[in-house]
Amino acid sequence: MINSFPKMKLGFSAKRDGFDSKKWHDICDNRGKTLIIIKTKDNFIFGGFTEVGWTAKKSKWRKKDRKNSSGYIIDPKAFIFSLRNDKNDRKPERFTIKKGKEEIAIYYDQNFAPNFGEDLEFYSDFQPIQSNFGESYNLPNGIKYGTDKARSYLAGSYDEWEVDEFETYLI
Repeated sequence: MINSFPKMKLGFSAKRDGFDSKKWHDICDNRGKTLIIIKTKDNFIFGGFTEVGWTAKKSKWRKKDRKNSSGYIIDPKAFIFSLRNDKNDRKPERFTIKKGKEEIAIYYDQNFAPNFGEDLEFYSDFQPIQSNFGESYNLPNGIKYGTDKARSYLAGSYDEWEVDEFETYLI
């Protein structure tokens, strides 16, 4: 997989650039493929990848959002991942977008940090709205959508976790 990202470079770091979604959009919008890595204060590490990228170009959005100022971006190759998850004693894993959910892979709003479907949602200061894992992306085997285990899988909790670092790599 490393060979898939030969020109990857750090574009945004919340610790370096500030926990500010406007700054993130200034650096990362319309840059194409991005890899986002999130570290919580409890040392959970997870994130997501989009091949389409974050864009206000509405031709990339699902049709019913194109009249709005924010909307879902279609990306059948998007995925989220977990790199460090001590609570669930799991090895690094990758979770693809669910069949039929490709049109809500990522959510673009100029006033918010980047969101992956309805699974990972953040406010403008990069703090979590929620981790509703399993809504748009496939869950690990043996975990059912809507359960506490699913909601807390990536970050250790549904909405009571804090972002320590939020990095975006431009590819």
